[in-house]
Amino acid sequence: MNNRNRLTTYILVALVLGIIAGYGVNASVTPEQAKSFSDTMSLITTLFLRLIKMIIAPLVFSTLVVGIAKMGDAKEVGRIGVKALGWFIIASIISLSLGLVLVNLFRPGDAMAVSGALPAVGTSSGIATTSLTLKEFITHLVPSSIADGMAKNEILQIVVFSLFFGTAAAAVGARATPLIDAVDGVAHIMLKVTGYVMNFAPIAVFAAVAGIIAKSGLGVLSTYGIFMAEFYLGIVLLWVVLIGIGMAFLGPRVLRLIAELRGPTLLAFSTASSEAAFPKTLEGLERFGVKNRLAAFVLPIGYSFNLDGSMMYCTFAAVFIAQAYGIELSLSTQLTMMLVLMLTSKGMAGVPRASLVVIAATLSQFNIPEAGLLLLLGIDHFLDMARSATNVIGNGIATAVVAKWEGDLGEPSKDPAVAPLR
Repeated sequence: MNNRNRLTTYILVALVLGIIAGYGVNASVTPEQAKSFSDTMSLITTLFLRLIKMIIAPLVFSTLVVGIAKMGDAKEVGRIGVKALGWFIIASIISLSLGLVLVNLFRPGDAMAVSGALPAVGTSSGIATTSLTLKEFITHLVPSSIADGMAKNEILQIVVFSLFFGTAAAAVGARATPLIDAVDGVAHIMLKVTGYVMNFAPIAVFAAVAGIIAKSGLGVLSTYGIFMAEFYLGIVLLWVVLIGIGMAFLGPRVLRLIAELRGPTLLAFSTASSEAAFPKTLEGLERFGVKNRLAAFVLPIGYSFNLDGSMMYCTFAAVFIAQAYGIELSLSTQLTMMLVLMLTSKGMAGVPRASLVVIAATLSQFNIPEAGLLLLLGIDHFLDMARSATNVIGNGIATAVVAKWEGDLGEPSKDPAVAPLR
């Protein structure tokens, strides 16, 4: 068993042990003690996620700059960017539309309305809302300081700066070669650091799952069982659609891609953070045959523009809350909501609870009670697990398809982490 398969097995075992341990704690101690246990476990999970975030900024910057500099052609960068954004827009429409169709088909909010267990309309959800206008989005796109952007792990801002930096390095030519070689070395060092950090993944997975089960218990799963089952069915259908579209471009080889992304997908599912899987997703794409310069360019953009699972959840959850409060939304209103979410979901970080902030901002624009978010808080972690895993699959397929369009999809390699960036 190689190291990748061994790590995947350890994560899977940790997931099962976490459920067992969490249930044991929940069933044997008082709620206060369970909460204390959950808080302690969350420290371990937080530490792991911070280690991952420590890697993201230098990894994105170094791999993207080297990739663009070695492209050497601004027209090529622009062409790849247009193709990637085109795919992201289509994938966003599919994800948002599927969420709307399924929530109207299943109508999970009706059962909640009948139960009468609804928070009062004026109750605060505790979720900070932000109204993202077009002006705010555009100004946020460009960093006022790259140091600030890196400190806050603003992937989109890092991508914008890296585009300028890499393009300028290519234009300078031979004089920039020593600097690009040094940045190339940074990229390989960060991939090695990723390997070290990933050794802690099983511990973090155990802590995350044990903590949430100890605090909420398995009862929360039965209370919202129907809602969760319908959402997970929607996630499965989205996977089928994405893989089907990927197969149209990649052929049967798309199944090999899914196999390469198995580890990072499981990691994203277990930690409820697609950001945690970024370094391993990049490595998996390289093993699949995507050249590093292209993968390092398309994947970070996808983490801001192509969170398929999160976008589907936004429409599904927003209409669910409206149904629960007996608010009928017309087709035109739902389509308008979808267009609003197309904008507000862009730049959304792939971290836990980011979707709730976007939903909270959207609810206020359509006069839907924000208190409805309280219906989802108890199970949001379990929903976030599914949408985070979907984000990884969606971005992996997107990057591979763009590579195919560019003729940059080579033969699978065994150990791209030590191969030169190309």
